[in-house]
Amino acid sequence: MELLLDLLPILIPFVIIEIAIRVYCIIDVHKPERKVLLVSKTVWTVLIAVVTLAWVVYLLGGRES
Repeated sequence: MELLLDLLPILIPFVIIEIAIRVYCIIDVHKPERKVLLVSKTVWTVLIAVVTLAWVVYLLGGRES
C-alpha cells in the first residue's frame, strides 16, 4: 500500500493524459466528415472506451487520412 501511495503522484498525470486522448478519439470518431476503417463508428467508440490502448490502433490505422 505504501508503494502505491508513493507512485500515485507519478501515475495520476498518465491517467489524465490517457483519458484526454480517449475523449479526443471518441469525439473524432463521431465527426460527420470522419471516415473510419475496419469497423463501424459505434464499434470504434466502444473499443476506445473499454479496451486499453485501442485509441492507438484507431489513430494509426482506424481512420482515413
